Amino acid sequence: MRVSKKAILAELQRVYPDAGPELNFSNPYETLVAVMLSAQCTDKQVNKVTPALFERYPDVEAMAAASVEDVYPMVKSCGFKTKASNIVEACRLILHRHGGQVPGTMDALTALPGVGQKTANVVLANAFGVPTIAVDTHVFRVSNRLGLADAKNVEKTEEQLKVAIPKKDWVAAHHWLIFHGRRVCHSQRPACESCSLNSLCKAYDTAKKTGMPVLSPKAKKETAPKAAASAKKRTAAAKPAAKASSDAAGA
Repeated sequence: MRVSKKAILAELQRVYPDAGPELNFSNPYETLVAVMLSAQCTDKQVNKVTPALFERYPDVEAMAAASVEDVYPMVKSCGFKTKASNIVEACRLILHRHGGQVPGTMDALTALPGVGQKTANVVLANAFGVPTIAVDTHVFRVSNRLGLADAKNVEKTEEQLKVAIPKKDWVAAHHWLIFHGRRVCHSQRPACESCSLNSLCKAYDTAKKTGMPVLSPKAKKETAPKAAASAKKRTAAAKPAAKASSDAAGA
């Protein structure tokens, strides 16, 4: 089928006109900490943790002076101890490098421990109003199912979405896709039959034609250097086997 990206975006906007962040924060510092905690954790759980955390450590200076051993018990339900360590160290670096102000650039944010491109994009969009598209698991899954993107990793998905979506809608579209992923287009057993986008959806069209269920796209995590190393290793392992086979044939 021919995918109408304009129609898909229009329907997403119609269904989720008030889509926005579901994490609770009120300034760049709180945004950064909440987003760092949300990695591999639900927004609902993060929102349970942050009120007490921000009451005790209300700003960069307070968090920079904190002990990881004190912070970790407060955020333990959101994941591993490295999150607490990264948050404290990030605040120390912000205090040292940026005078206590959370930086508003991609390079400065990703130089902080525990802050990757996705986290930086979310902070830039929500704390500084910078047009970005953060590709999390929901955005990756939904955009590739619908046909807004056709990519095997989040980096390519982000590149393709920036072409498919008008820049003025980048931040809003990020939230539309997340809302749709959480409410309808689930990873397992998506609610395709009741989805208002099913007539526009590439994955649903394919499922109808093949009789197969709608599957989640798989992100390709192996980087080019790793792939090359793996191929080299396989080739090296194959040589002795090939030589043994040749020797056996000669005998």
